[in-house]
Amino acid sequence: MPKHPALVLSLTTGIILSTAAAAQQRRVSIENLWADSCAKCHGDRGQGGGAGTRTLLIDDWRNPAMDRTYFDAIAKGLPEKGMEAFGETLSDEQVWGLVVYIREMQAKDFRQRGGSPKAEKGVYTSSHAKFRTEPVVKSGLSVPWSVEFLPAKPGTTATEPRLLITERPGGLRIFEDGKLSSPVADTPEVRNQGQGGLMDVTLHPDFASNGWIYLSFADPLVKEGNNLGITKVVRGRIKAEGDGYKWEDQETIFQARPEHYVGGDVHFGNKIVFAPAGEGKWHVFFGIGERGRQEMAQDLTRPNGKIHRLWDDGKIPEDNPFVAEKESTYKSIWSYGHRNPQGLTFDSEGNLWDTEHGPRGGDELNLIKKGANYGWPIVSYGMNYNGSAFRFPWVELDSGKKNTDIQMPADRWLPSIGACGLGVVKGEAFAAWKGDLLAGGLSGSNIDRLRVKDGKVVEHEELLHGIGRVRDVETGPDGLIYIVLNGPDRVIRMLPVKE
Repeated sequence: MPKHPALVLSLTTGIILSTAAAAQQRRVSIENLWADSCAKCHGDRGQGGGAGTRTLLIDDWRNPAMDRTYFDAIAKGLPEKGMEAFGETLSDEQVWGLVVYIREMQAKDFRQRGGSPKAEKGVYTSSHAKFRTEPVVKSGLSVPWSVEFLPAKPGTTATEPRLLITERPGGLRIFEDGKLSSPVADTPEVRNQGQGGLMDVTLHPDFASNGWIYLSFADPLVKEGNNLGITKVVRGRIKAEGDGYKWEDQETIFQARPEHYVGGDVHFGNKIVFAPAGEGKWHVFFGIGERGRQEMAQDLTRPNGKIHRLWDDGKIPEDNPFVAEKESTYKSIWSYGHRNPQGLTFDSEGNLWDTEHGPRGGDELNLIKKGANYGWPIVSYGMNYNGSAFRFPWVELDSGKKNTDIQMPADRWLPSIGACGLGVVKGEAFAAWKGDLLAGGLSGSNIDRLRVKDGKVVEHEELLHGIGRVRDVETGPDGLIYIVLNGPDRVIRMLPVKE
């Protein structure tokens, strides 16, 4: 500390003023910025009219290419149209917050004008295919989270798939012959709190010979009176017992160190997928949300905010990207800088994709690469839930050029859809969509179809909207598309309609 009193006072005053200025900026909501600086020309809803401006309420809100156009127009101005450069008085984060706000107004207006897929006589017409929906499991479920497909019982001629369904409060149920079983006995205890509970269920690719079933769940830990938790992955087998079923032979695939269990009720992830590793071996991949601890997503000594890769028995592959790092590093990490990955799948070409939640705006579709950093919380397409500015999405705007190694998403959702569930169209039932990704949304209450070519999204189409909170979307062995919903709690499916 400097000894000169005047210098000490000057430094202290500067710190106080700087802190106060930062706090003031945090208190300024983007909505207020719009009302104070933009509404007089662009209208309170973006409808235009003032100073001869045209409406901003056009149907391009799904088009990521326009994001930078809006940003540059606000930051640099449009002198020929009488618009000043607001980048002279606003931070890049605040300018981006205005772009998010514009996108929200556009989407709201679109929906109010009836901008959702509509069925005519029960049939939806989309690009390349017509389809209808029907209920599969109509009632009896409690916050279903994931669906998997069991093989038919030996000696039976049933044509309908047998469904294995997780319920967030902890239930694991089988739906067969039109009936829902009682919960499988002796499944793991879960931390059924907030967004956590029993989450994904996935069969081992060699299930027919080994019987392994993988579960992910929020694992509870009570420590010094605090109820802590983090995502855990186990495998076990299901055995018929009397009129029901029992969970047995459980083995732990992944468990965080006890000191890394945290409190809070958000961002657990989690989906589980497998990839062939040659010679009949398999890798298992799964994501864990950052549990609301933003900074931990960049910390390789923490498991949260990561996608992990292990052998199917839980051992660490020697070619994982961080196995040579310091001892405290989680050697299972495959990629990092994730917020809350709730969709994970391999496409038909063997590429790994995830969908994950942004904050208010900016849910992402990411092509997952070995050892890559996906940027949370350094960059973001969203803003804070309280309406204040947070980050901006372009690493090249960082004056220090520190973040050029960040992998940016292949696509984004503005506004957020609460991305959850990600599947691939397989089989011939929807042959025209074969290989396309299907992404679900919780708050968006939607199913989107995304066609990807050379790592880029070339088609993005909303198939369904307003159907309930989508937890999971999977192609069944019959080629039909199964959707797990909350509110109402049920399972529905999409069926093709012939011309």
